[in-house]
Amino acid sequence: MTDPAGITAPRRSIAELRALTPARVGLGRSGASLPTRALLDFTLDHARARDAVHSAFDVEPIATALVALGYETLAVASQALARADYLKRPDLGRKLDAESQAMLAARDAVPCDIVLVIGDGLSPAAVNAHAVGVVETLLPKLAGLRIGPVVIGSGARVALADEVGALLQARMTVLLIGERPGLSAPHSLGAYITLDPKPGLTDESRNCVSNIQSAGLSYAEAAVKIAWLAREGLSRGVTGVALKDESGLRSVAIAPT
Repeated sequence: MTDPAGITAPRRSIAELRALTPARVGLGRSGASLPTRALLDFTLDHARARDAVHSAFDVEPIATALVALGYETLAVASQALARADYLKRPDLGRKLDAESQAMLAARDAVPCDIVLVIGDGLSPAAVNAHAVGVVETLLPKLAGLRIGPVVIGSGARVALADEVGALLQARMTVLLIGERPGLSAPHSLGAYITLDPKPGLTDESRNCVSNIQSAGLSYAEAAVKIAWLAREGLSRGVTGVALKDESGLRSVAIAPT
């Protein structure tokens, strides 16, 4: 294939293309259907995605690991009492239950710059696998900021962190949450950064760092992006659509003419 500039693109075999992406490339066919191998692979990936949605959230092991690293943790829950409620009623996952509200409200909260929230989301398996590693990598990059306790939320949707942050008098929340599983990424973690958290915010107020997983962003790469967005958000007084991720930009020397 030649583009308008006359540059010929290199030809790649199907095997080479498959090595570049987990997407389903060149599956072939058997008559009018998929080959048996491709169908079995699809069925397996679909089962893994369903399992990730319904997996148990390991709150205690996560809390124990974070305490061992020296971080204070608090466990809260949303109003979605069961997983079925969580999946059918997204609104319930955005609100703390009465016990959690009372517990956070009763704390002698010291105003802080950032409260880190860990929520199960749509893939508890992703949180079980990655949350502790991301926290351990991220928090040293936030040195110098006032960091509140790490709050672990069960039955959490993204907006649950808004109520948590407001009750703990945080200038910003950083939420780590399991993303909706895909057929090639059942264990993907997302991070949401929100300035001035309070109930009623919508997603244009947040920045998202997505696809934190073994085949996506590494912990180190994600931590750089999250820390940059957090520091710049606090400095500029904005997050969401008004703050673009420029963490990867490098100064370019311009040669004299």
